[in-house]
Amino acid sequence: MSQVTVTIAGRTYRIACAEGEERHLEGLAASYNAQVEEMRATFGQVDDLRLHVMAAISQADELQETRKRITALAEEVSMLNSVHIYRDERLEQLEAKLSEGIQRAAERIEELARSLNGAGQG
Repeated sequence: MSQVTVTIAGRTYRIACAEGEERHLEGLAASYNAQVEEMRATFGQVDDLRLHVMAAISQADELQETRKRITALAEEVSMLNSVHIYRDERLEQLEAKLSEGIQRAAERIEELARSLNGAGQG
């Protein structure tokens, strides 16, 4: 188990994390700190607890919006896959009909050729 030291709103915290996750945790803390500092600049002097709650709610809102967008995109991908599958099935049906038509035309041409050969021999 590793530990990292991060600074949020001017206060230093030591936080435990899994080996190899140090940079990730530092990045998360830096992102949160930026949110807190942005809110401090927007709202002025607000007590730290309230500032942290506001920043946490703001990030939770972003997370919720991101989840909604991911869900919408997943639904869109699913719909596009359905259209793709339908298109493939329709293409197979058309190819089968086309193949059947070509086969019938070939058979008809052979019949005509035989009848012309038979008429020329008689």
